[in-house]
Amino acid sequence: MGHVETPESDISGPVGLAGTPRPRTAGSNNRTVAHTRVWRAPTTVERDHAERPRARTSPVPRVPFLVLTDLLGLGVPAWLVLRAGDQPGPLTAAASAALVWTGVRAVRGRYGHRLPGEVPEAAHLPFGDWLALIGALALLLAVTGGGLDPATAVAALVPGLVVALLAGAAVRRRPGAGPRGGRRVLVVGEAAGLDRAVRLLNSREDHPYTAVAVVPVGPAAPASGTPVPGRLAPEPADDDVSTVLGGAFAHDADLVLVAPGPQLDDDRLRRLSWGLHDGGLAVCVLSDLSGVAAGRVRPASAAGLTLLHVTPPLRRGPQTVLKTVVDRAGAALGLLALAPLFFGVALAVRLSSPGPVFHRQTRHGRHNRPFTMWKFRTMVADAEARREQLSTANESEGPMFKMRRDPRVTRIGHALRRTSVDELPQLLNVLRGDMSLVGPRPPLPEEVSRYDERELRRLAVRPGLTGLWQVSGRSDLSWQETVSLDLWYVDNWSVVTDMGLLARTVRAVTDGRGAY
Repeated sequence: MGHVETPESDISGPVGLAGTPRPRTAGSNNRTVAHTRVWRAPTTVERDHAERPRARTSPVPRVPFLVLTDLLGLGVPAWLVLRAGDQPGPLTAAASAALVWTGVRAVRGRYGHRLPGEVPEAAHLPFGDWLALIGALALLLAVTGGGLDPATAVAALVPGLVVALLAGAAVRRRPGAGPRGGRRVLVVGEAAGLDRAVRLLNSREDHPYTAVAVVPVGPAAPASGTPVPGRLAPEPADDDVSTVLGGAFAHDADLVLVAPGPQLDDDRLRRLSWGLHDGGLAVCVLSDLSGVAAGRVRPASAAGLTLLHVTPPLRRGPQTVLKTVVDRAGAALGLLALAPLFFGVALAVRLSSPGPVFHRQTRHGRHNRPFTMWKFRTMVADAEARREQLSTANESEGPMFKMRRDPRVTRIGHALRRTSVDELPQLLNVLRGDMSLVGPRPPLPEEVSRYDERELRRLAVRPGLTGLWQVSGRSDLSWQETVSLDLWYVDNWSVVTDMGLLARTVRAVTDGRGAY
């Protein structure tokens, strides 16, 4: 039978929610106890409403701000552009466009209620909504026979997109919108599942969940070091709900994350969720499916079962064609725009130390095909010959070689690496099609020779000039963290994801964290 452990108490043994002793009797282990007794138990002991955590799904103040911003941010500039272009009925057309814009955003769920710590959908990139707006307005003009010039009409909508982007960025930067302004989580499950969930939730900051306590199922002790306010028996008991509720109340948790297992089957989980919901707590079930973006998962029901349909990764189709076009065009424009910088860096590298300006290195790309990658030289000319001497100083536990203070790096090389300017010649590889603007890190042949089957999946797409590894810490990441990030990208990339990573790269390069 489960019980709640209350610290700083003179009472030993199992206790109820009110902290009074509860005797263990044979009847308390009886699983045929009436459901009404089990499910009413959490509500018989009321806490002060100011202290009691509840599943909060009320709209946050950011949503009205985004609605008003969308209305005015598109309507006012559109009216000014249409009036300047001598278009008929500029005020009516602008007001209609603003209403359609907010309508599109509402229909696509951008203003829906969000959980605490999670930003509204409207705070994310609105390119898809904007394209839907253009389609809706084109249909509306065709039906009404409006006399607006199409080019002027589209130009009038551009400021609205820019305002939406800026407003979304402002919401994401607001206090409380970040990861640790989110949910306090009580994790329930067997020890192995608890440790994995707590370790992953509390080791990263790109999500709104913090594991504050755990309630193990069974006698095994969790190794996470997280507080254990209670424990559930291996078999279902009539105090499962009160044990979990008591642990949540003790640590002000507002969400219970359940990791199912043999001792926490579907029937026990269903009864536990009933009681927790009646007690005012939200419940989330941990899936064994990991490394899959939420957008690829679609829930469905069949024969009383809850099914999760997972769409396959993008390997062909319009998005892959668009990615290639963006890569080639972006590389060509980048090479033209950065030509003066290239000349200055090349001169600095040549004058700082003997050796060539560029460092050419064989790397492996998509489908494990080797190619020659270009970089500005940041090391002494005989760096490869001296690597064997430094093998014992390798700071990476995986096949990569990394040293925070590599003696082979030149003075100008340190500056180039910190700013990532040494990577810019890889735009030539992107233009040739060997690499992409965004993708996994391109590995060396000796690294690939040590890959296992999991690590080889990194080579299912073209390697990138930047990627998740670049914006998440670069050389500060462990080998397993690097692999996990690359595998997530391989299976979940999209053009929108690439655009977001390119934007985050600017911040990562400016910060310089993990670059050495």
